[in-house]
Amino acid sequence: MAHLELKAPDRGLEHVGAARIEGPLVVVARTRDVGFDETVEIRDPSGQPRLGRVLEVGAEEAVVQVLEGTAGLSPRTLRARFLGESFRTEVGRSMLGRVFDGMGRPVDGAPAPLGAERRDVNGLPINPVARTYPREFIQTGISAIDGMNALVRGQKLPIFSGNGLPHDRVSAQVVRQARLLDREVGFSVVFAAMGIKHDVAQFFIRDFEESGALARACLFLSLADAPSVERLLTPRTALTLAEHLAFGCGHHVLVLLTDMTNYCESLREVGAARGETPGRKGYPGYLYSDLAGLYERAGRIEGSPGSITQMAILTMPADDISHPVPDLTGYITEGQIVLDRELFQRGIYPPIAGLPSLSRLMKDGVGKGFTREDHPALASQLFACYARVKRVRGLADVIGEEELGELDKLYLEFGEAFERRFIQQGDHEDRSLATTLDLGWEVLSLLPREELHRLGDALLDQRYRGRAPTSPGGRS
Repeated sequence: MAHLELKAPDRGLEHVGAARIEGPLVVVARTRDVGFDETVEIRDPSGQPRLGRVLEVGAEEAVVQVLEGTAGLSPRTLRARFLGESFRTEVGRSMLGRVFDGMGRPVDGAPAPLGAERRDVNGLPINPVARTYPREFIQTGISAIDGMNALVRGQKLPIFSGNGLPHDRVSAQVVRQARLLDREVGFSVVFAAMGIKHDVAQFFIRDFEESGALARACLFLSLADAPSVERLLTPRTALTLAEHLAFGCGHHVLVLLTDMTNYCESLREVGAARGETPGRKGYPGYLYSDLAGLYERAGRIEGSPGSITQMAILTMPADDISHPVPDLTGYITEGQIVLDRELFQRGIYPPIAGLPSLSRLMKDGVGKGFTREDHPALASQLFACYARVKRVRGLADVIGEEELGELDKLYLEFGEAFERRFIQQGDHEDRSLATTLDLGWEVLSLLPREELHRLGDALLDQRYRGRAPTSPGGRS
C-alpha cells in the first residue's frame, strides 16, 4: 500500500489521452477546475497508477509532473484523474525506526505504518510573529562543530562539501551522536537522502542499525536510479513528518537533507522541460524561493515544546562556494560548516575548515547557563589564533620556515596541534562537550599567555589555578 494515499477511483473526472509528453511532464488538454499543485493519478496501459502534480494551469490545458517517470506512457492511452487536493502523507510516531523511499513508501519489508493523521507535504504557513528565537545547545560529539560552530535548537546550519569528501560519514556521525544536554527531552532524527547510490543507501541503513540510531530516526531514501523528479518530493515528505513530531508530539527533531545539489539539479531539469527562462548556470529564477520554502520549515514556534533543527548537506561543483546552490543556501541559513579538501588530503577527519565555517546563532546557545562559561571566549580565541596560523603559513611559503621568529614558530606548532588533536577524531569517537573544551585549552597552552587576550584574565587565572569552569548542573 502506498504511503502517499490516493483518493478513491470514482473521485474526479478522468481524462483519456494527453496532448503530449515531454520528459517528466504530461500535458493534458481540455481541463476544467484544476488547481496548481493538485495531485494527479496517472494510469499506464497496464492500469498501474502513478502519482503526479500540476505544475502549470492554462485556459485549455494543464502541465502535470509525473513523479514516478513517464517511461512506458503513451499520449493515446494515458488516463489522468485530478484528485482535487495537494499531496498528503500519513505521519505518526510509528514511522520512527523505519526506512521509506523518497515518496514515503516503505522499503524495509514491513507494512505501511498506521499514521496518526494525513498532512499536506507542503506544510502549513508559520506566522513569523509566532516564531521564537533559536537557543539551547545540541551536542554532535564532533569537536570542530561543538567547540567552534555550535548547533542550537531551531537553527538551519548546512554542510558545504565537495565531490569525494566524506560528507556521508560526517552526516552519519551526526545522526549517531547528536543529543541534547537535557536527556529527559524527546529527541528524534529525520534523515532524507536524494539521488544517492545503492551502496551509499546501504551504508546509512547498516550504520544506523548497528549503532542503534535507527530506533529514534526515520529514513527517506530517494536512490539515483529513481525518477529524478521524485527528489523534489523527498525533502517535503521528510519535513512533514518532522513538523508532526515537533509541533504535534513535542519532540526536538534534527532533520538532515542530503544532497541538496541533487535536489536543485532536478529542479533545473523540470524547469528546462517546461521551457522556463534559465537563471544563473541554468537554474530556474525561483531557486531562492524554492530553497527558502524548505529551509524555513525549521525553527521553533511559541507555545510548542518541540523544535525543528535542520542540517542540509550539499556538494559544491568544483568546490566553488559561489555556485548558486551554496550561495543562495548561505543567504537563507544561519551559517555553514565547510569541509576542506586540503585537510582531507592530509588524512584529517572530519576535514572541517576552521575559518570559513561559521554558526551565526552559536553566541545565543552557548556560555553560562547553556554549556560552560568559558565556551564563547574559548571559541573566539581558537578562531583568532588559527587565523594567525594561516597568515604565518603564507609567510613561511615565501621566506621559508627557518626565517620565522620564535613566536611565529610557536603558532605553527599550535596550528599543527589544533588540526591533529582538536579537529581530528575518529568517525565513531563521540566527544563530550567538556572533552572538546578541555582539548581547546590544551592546544592553546602551547602559546604564551599574553597571546590569549580574548580569554580574559579571570578565565586564565581560573584555568591556570587548576579549576576548570563548570557547566550547568555542575558538569565540568
